[in-house]
Amino acid sequence: MISLLKHSSRLAQHALNLKRNIACLAALPETHQMLQKTVRDFADNELIPKAAKFDREHLYPAEEIKKMGELGLMAVAVPEEYGGTGLDTLAYAIAMEEISRGCASAGVIMSVNNSLYLGPILAFGNEKQKKEYIEPFTTGEKIGFFALSEPGNGSDAGAASTTAVLKGDRYVLNGTKAWITNGFEAESGVVIATTSKALKHKGISAFIVSKDLKGFTVGKKEDKLGIRGSSTCQLIFEDCEIPKENLLGEEGYGFKIAMKGLDGGRIGIAGQALGIAQASLELAVDYSNKRTAFGKPISKLQIIQQKIADMASSVESARLLTWRSAWLKDNGKPFTKEAAMAKLAASEAATFCSHQAIQVLGGMGYVSDMAAERHYRDARITEIYEGTSEIQKLVIAGSVLKELSV
Repeated sequence: MISLLKHSSRLAQHALNLKRNIACLAALPETHQMLQKTVRDFADNELIPKAAKFDREHLYPAEEIKKMGELGLMAVAVPEEYGGTGLDTLAYAIAMEEISRGCASAGVIMSVNNSLYLGPILAFGNEKQKKEYIEPFTTGEKIGFFALSEPGNGSDAGAASTTAVLKGDRYVLNGTKAWITNGFEAESGVVIATTSKALKHKGISAFIVSKDLKGFTVGKKEDKLGIRGSSTCQLIFEDCEIPKENLLGEEGYGFKIAMKGLDGGRIGIAGQALGIAQASLELAVDYSNKRTAFGKPISKLQIIQQKIADMASSVESARLLTWRSAWLKDNGKPFTKEAAMAKLAASEAATFCSHQAIQVLGGMGYVSDMAAERHYRDARITEIYEGTSEIQKLVIAGSVLKELSV
């Protein structure tokens, strides 16, 4: 936690320069307020000036990720005994928003390492696994991946065709994983595979897999619409032998591990989407104050004010849902429905706000010299990965029907 707050001498001056106040920020604990200001300062100085280059050249922001590790952002909710920052999920959601406001690619790299790689190992790993596979991945020097999706299945998490067969003291892994964030740069990850097809969901298991294992091949980077500074690729396993001790939890725990990881991951992606939405709103406000038409700034036009009002309302609503889901998780309460609501609302806010920002900017919003078109492209994925918007609605409806049915 100390590393996150090391810039405290600059906080007072920086606070005077904030372009906006987070809703209810004063109600947050002091640590979270300082965290927000520190991470925003980092994003303003280290990410925003380089985000367009990362996107244009498809560059992994290696040095920036290391600096994020130094700040403690690559392991926000991991206990200090394992090299983490020792904060909570609310702190993680706040940090995710600020990082993603600066660079959505850096945001998803951070999210996967925190939620989908470190999270499952922290929750289900034994002490040896935690020492070996958490501590080296908290500094930004090494990052992890999470391999669930496959070419033939995405939203159906229980249909893993990748298999793991126990032979002696090793599992032999065969199959292909698709759309894996951090797959190209990561050194280790959590892989979901079928250990017993007859048991269906209960026959799914999770494994910690290092990239240096024989039979593990990384496919080419995908050429994507957005978040281009983050790699996405296939992972191919051909008779890849995994030590038996790399089984995460127990056989048959894989589906549970995946679902719990995705629940927490959705809070992170909600934070990422909020960052994109907030960046779009700030850009629209700034441009509308500077651009003149009919003899006055366009911010004086009622139609522009309507757009700004709609954008701000969608951001604030999604932010409160995100914070609520984080609070529930931190307090040991059920949060699956609320995480789905947060992810749904925030991703839709990102899409809406980035669209409206382009409308406010007009032709300038359509050219790559302005960040609006990048925000528009980056926003689109937030409604797809870690559960599409359609899946979020199924999760929400299922929970509501169960809660309200007599």
